[in-house]
Amino acid sequence: LFLSTFTLAVSAGAVLLLPFSIISNEILLSFPQNYYIQWLNGSLIHGLWNLASLFSNLCLFVLMPFAFFFLESEGFAGLKKGIRARILETLVMLILLALLILGIVWVASALIDNDAASMESLYDLWEFYLPYLYSCISLMGCLLLLLCTPVGLSRMFTVMGQLLVKPTILEDLDEQMYMITLEEAAIQRRLNGVSSTVEYQTADLERELEKVKSKKTNLERRKKASAWERNLVYPAVMILLLIETSISVLLVALNILYLLVDETAMPKGSGGPGIGNASLSTFGFVGAALEIILIFYLMVSSVVGFYSLRFFENFTPRKDDTTMTKIIGNCVSILVLSSALPVMSRTLGITRFDLLGDFGRFNWLGNFYIVLSYNLLFAIVTTLCLVRKFTSAVREELLKALGLDKLHLSNNPRDSEAKPSANGHQKSL
Repeated sequence: LFLSTFTLAVSAGAVLLLPFSIISNEILLSFPQNYYIQWLNGSLIHGLWNLASLFSNLCLFVLMPFAFFFLESEGFAGLKKGIRARILETLVMLILLALLILGIVWVASALIDNDAASMESLYDLWEFYLPYLYSCISLMGCLLLLLCTPVGLSRMFTVMGQLLVKPTILEDLDEQMYMITLEEAAIQRRLNGVSSTVEYQTADLERELEKVKSKKTNLERRKKASAWERNLVYPAVMILLLIETSISVLLVALNILYLLVDETAMPKGSGGPGIGNASLSTFGFVGAALEIILIFYLMVSSVVGFYSLRFFENFTPRKDDTTMTKIIGNCVSILVLSSALPVMSRTLGITRFDLLGDFGRFNWLGNFYIVLSYNLLFAIVTTLCLVRKFTSAVREELLKALGLDKLHLSNNPRDSEAKPSANGHQKSL
C-alpha cells in the first residue's frame, strides 16, 4: 500500500510538472530581477524533470513489480516463513525477470540490428537501455492516451450531467418522487414477506432496494436544488466543456498545419530558448493559463476515457471492494498515462514547451510520420466521438421513424431504463 501511494504521488508529480514549468517561465519573464524568485530558475526545473523521469522508471520497473511479486510470494521451501523469506523470494523473482527482459532485447537486437555499435550500447544500462525501454513505455502510453482521450472528451458531458442538477424541462419531479416512493414501499413489503431461508431472493431484493434508494436520493437532491443551480450552472458547465474540447481540436488542427510547413514544430525540432527567456504562448500569460487548463482537462478526460473503455470497465476501483492486485494495476495504469501526458501535450501542439531531461530523448519524437499520424488520428477520432455523442438522439429518432428500432442497431444503455409516465413523457428513473 505504501509503494502504491508513492507511485500515485509520482504520477501526480508527472502531471503537475508541465504546468509548473509553463507558469514558472511566465513568472520569470514578468519578474526577471525580483530577488524573491531567484530560486526559480532553469536548473531547478531541469532537475525536477530528471527526478520525475527517474522516479517514474523506479516505480514502473522496480517498485510496482516488487509489490506484485511480494503479494504472490510465500517464501522458498525450507526457509522459515515470514517477511524476510517473502522479500528474498521477491528479489530473486525480480532479478530473474530483469535477466529475462534483457535477454529478449539482446536476441531481438541480434536479429534486427546485428552490428557492434548496437550490441555495445546494450551494455550501457543507465545511459541507453533504461531510457530506450522507458521510451517504448512512453510510446505505449501515448497510444493508450490516443484511445482514452477522445472517448473521455465525449464522455465528460455525460459524467458532468450525472454530477450536476439538470434543468427540469417537461418533467414533474413530484410525480417521479411519488412513483419512486411507491416502488420503494413495494420492494420493502416484498422483502419483509420473504422467508429468511431464501437467501438468494433476499439478496436480490436488497440490491434492488439499494438502487431505488439511490434514485430517490438523486430525485430529492434535484428537488432541493435552487433555480440558479438548475438553470444556470448546468448549461454553463456544458458550454465550458464544449469550448475546451473545441479549442483542443482547433489547436491540434493548427499543429498539423505547422508540421507540414515548419520543421521546428516537431517535438524535437528545436532546443528552445530556455527557461525565462521567451514566452511559450503567443498571448502571453493568458495563453499560458489556457494551456494549463487544457492540459488538466486532457488528463481528466483521459482517466475518464480509460475507465469507460469496455476492456477496462472491470478495472475500475470500488470502495471496500478492490483487491490489492487491482490497486497495483490501477497505479501502474495511472503512472503510464501521467508520464505520457507531457509527451502527448507537446506532440499535439497544446504547448510549445520543449521537454527536458529524459522526456526529450525519445527517439520516436523525431519521426515526422509518427508525429503527423498521431495528430491526424487524434483530430479524426475526437471529432467522430463528439459527432456520435451529439447526434445520438437524432439517430435514435431516425431509426424509430424508419422502423429499424426493433433491430437494436443502437447500443444506448439508457433506452432500457426509459419508462413512460402518466403524462406521456419519457422519463428515466
